[in-house]
Amino acid sequence: MNSIRSQFLVPRTPTSRHLNTALVNLNHNLASNATPSFPYSIAEDPAKALPNLLSNCTNVLHLDQVYAQIITTRVLEFYPAAFHWNNIIRSYTRLNAPIKALYVYIAMSRAGVLPDRYTLPIILKATCQCFAVNVGRQLHSTAIKIGLELNEFCESGFINLYTKAGEFDNVRKVFDENPERKLGSWNAVIGGLSQSGRAKEAIYMFLELKKCGFWPDDVTMVSVTSSCGSLGDLELALQLHKCVFQAKSSGRSHILMLNSVIDMYGKCGQMDLAYLVFSKMKEKNVSSWTSMIVGYAMHGQVEKALGCFLCMREVGIRPNHVTFVGVLSACVHGGKVDEGRFYFDMMQNVYGIRPTSQHYGCMVDLLGRAGLLKEARKMVEEMPMKPNVVIWGCLMGACEKFGSVEMGEWVAKHLQELEPWNDGVYVVLSNIYASNGLWKEVEKVRGIMKQRKLAKLPGYSLSTSSN
Repeated sequence: MNSIRSQFLVPRTPTSRHLNTALVNLNHNLASNATPSFPYSIAEDPAKALPNLLSNCTNVLHLDQVYAQIITTRVLEFYPAAFHWNNIIRSYTRLNAPIKALYVYIAMSRAGVLPDRYTLPIILKATCQCFAVNVGRQLHSTAIKIGLELNEFCESGFINLYTKAGEFDNVRKVFDENPERKLGSWNAVIGGLSQSGRAKEAIYMFLELKKCGFWPDDVTMVSVTSSCGSLGDLELALQLHKCVFQAKSSGRSHILMLNSVIDMYGKCGQMDLAYLVFSKMKEKNVSSWTSMIVGYAMHGQVEKALGCFLCMREVGIRPNHVTFVGVLSACVHGGKVDEGRFYFDMMQNVYGIRPTSQHYGCMVDLLGRAGLLKEARKMVEEMPMKPNVVIWGCLMGACEKFGSVEMGEWVAKHLQELEPWNDGVYVVLSNIYASNGLWKEVEKVRGIMKQRKLAKLPGYSLSTSSN
């Protein structure tokens, strides 16, 4: 139990006293060596302190302070190796400050220091984080100039960049131009296709990987099983499960791979197989439990979903926001209004999780299906973010189900503002009027549709069903 709980402990933040002491020591060393020359002893070399200072930064503010001191003391002028610049860039990227990482790289270039095979993968990760595609293209040119475009980690970085930009022709060019590609390159392409919703192409690339004699690892299998889940192909899922047993994995990555198998079986509608994998796992994390809860909820197995959540709490695993989406979805499918209110309150007051639009959407749907339209409207009005089309659609469906004219008109107004091109809202509003015998209003709505030249699209309507 203690080992499980230890996963959620927050690392200690270094105190300002510790930071100041380290910077004073750095300043002292620099002051005593105004014109540094090699070799230095470890005690006298200020550059030896930099990696520890940077790795001890747990937030951007501390890192800014360290970087400011590095600039002030001109350490990087005395020690211009790319190694020190890389450490700073890596630290900003690690703390999810990609823009600042890019600024450090620009400063590095202006200082006349060329990037090396470690710099480019780090800065490419930063460009992906902030979607700086144009910067990424410039980095690609730089890599070609210095002969690093075929480096395994650089190549993977470029593939990830172009994938996120949706430029799959460039992804294929980067991949095809390397005659000695490694497994990391295959994983980058397969992962990119999977995350972009191109499941069939991801599976095709996996088959090509096998034909070329590569042995997939845990990273490969996570992407491929995710794609299989999107396709809902059970026969393929069973074959991929065999590949999972053969894939190379270690420690935490093994848990991640098995979680993806659970998710795959859940999406294929085979919760018995998902449970079989889950029950045999020696170690389970929050994603393992969440995958089971979401799978049960998705297929309407409400009691099993809520029972799984209870067991999760009993063994001391802390749920996250995705867990509660699954729990609230289960309440929606089971029409469990009181339980839904209870879990929505628990999420905020017990676990301190701020509800997202998904959580609010579940609650609005739950209340609307139960005919509690006033309470659903109140929740929509008190949301800290603007309701999206899905939430308005759920409420519109409830209005149609219970024939609420006043609220239906109110919801329709908001839907028209969000999607003025969508004729589904007019159709539903017309149905609400018709169910109340308001034939003049029905004719009025149909007149508006004709006037706006809106035509019902074949097979398309507003998703408002509350059945």
